Amino acid sequence: MADQARDRNGARLTERGRATRERILKAAADMMYVRGVAATTLDDVRTASGTSKSQLYRHYPDKDALMRDVVALQAAEVLEWNRQHLLRVKSVRGLERWRDALVERVALRGGAGGCPLGSLAAELADHDEGLRVSLARHFAEWEDLLRAGLERMRNAGRLRPDADPAALATGLMAAVQGGYLLAQTTHDAGPMRIALDMAIDQVRAYASTEKR
Repeated sequence: MADQARDRNGARLTERGRATRERILKAAADMMYVRGVAATTLDDVRTASGTSKSQLYRHYPDKDALMRDVVALQAAEVLEWNRQHLLRVKSVRGLERWRDALVERVALRGGAGGCPLGSLAAELADHDEGLRVSLARHFAEWEDLLRAGLERMRNAGRLRPDADPAALATGLMAAVQGGYLLAQTTHDAGPMRIALDMAIDQVRAYASTEKR
């Protein structure tokens, strides 16, 4: 993130300072993903990251400051993973490959954990307007990756002209988030696959009879 080059007082960070900040941030993100935001304290993060109070507060004077960077970090990781898979989507089969990779990723965790961004949204969106706006922007970027893939499919003649990439992308995103939640509660990636299969079937319903 761009602001990691300086501390909260505006002083430029040394390489060691940057490494300390990254260690704090990674520990916080990991703990909040597993425990939740409310159950993670700054003392928990300090212990997990192996930092002193002075080191922690130099970079993060309060939990709100830490949360802003946790949201940004999780968003960057989620969006980069999806970008790598969705930028190649030009057909229904491409969507299926993205689905397979996503379901496999969830299955490797036994369905546990939920969506790194969705979990944060569930805890923060109704309590912090700034973070809600930030999360909404990240979700919109994720949905835009899906929409762009669907537009490529329509432009290539693989979807009919009456297909609505924006609406179909919203349906796919809803299936992703619902799938994450069901996988988390059942500890089984199967429900996520079913949800995504149904959303992709809706895309397939608009497939051109000339190009598949």
